[in-house]
Amino acid sequence: MDSQDVQADLKHVLYSKQEIQQRVAELAAAIDEDYRDREVLIVGVLKGAVMVMADLARALHSHVSMDWMAVSSYGSGTQSSGVVRILKDLETDLMGKNVLIVEDIIDSGLTLSWLKANLESRGPASVEICTLLRKPEAAKVEIDVKYVGFDIPNEFVVGYGLDFAEKYRNLDFVGTLAPHVYE
Repeated sequence: MDSQDVQADLKHVLYSKQEIQQRVAELAAAIDEDYRDREVLIVGVLKGAVMVMADLARALHSHVSMDWMAVSSYGSGTQSSGVVRILKDLETDLMGKNVLIVEDIIDSGLTLSWLKANLESRGPASVEICTLLRKPEAAKVEIDVKYVGFDIPNEFVVGYGLDFAEKYRNLDFVGTLAPHVYE
């Protein structure tokens, strides 16, 4: 699926497939450098982080372990409710591990703040965060994010794993959703 398939649903494309791939490669290089000689467990947050997690894992030049966690604070709306539900927990014991949470987007930070605290309570050596997108204007809590792909405006975006009502995840770019789609 490409931008022509959903042109009427978008205001504009924020980042192309090529721009995303370049930025993910840069994030991977920084992660490889920071975790040199240390094992890292990358934890993808389902469902949105599937694309960035897959591309990031392939771009890394070191061995990593992977696990997945599903949490939700959205439902089918366009803004976080702030109430976090665990839909799928990790299968990996985090005790003593270096954990890197991989996210698609950080809006308010409420979900991620809760998730980071939850994982830190499980005894890892470290917990860091990598996100493709961050909306600084939408932040409701301060959260330390070590690896950020792009800071974006406080608009509703879709593509590259990000959805609206389970649609648009399979776009290979990130675009701003037109208001007529969700109003």
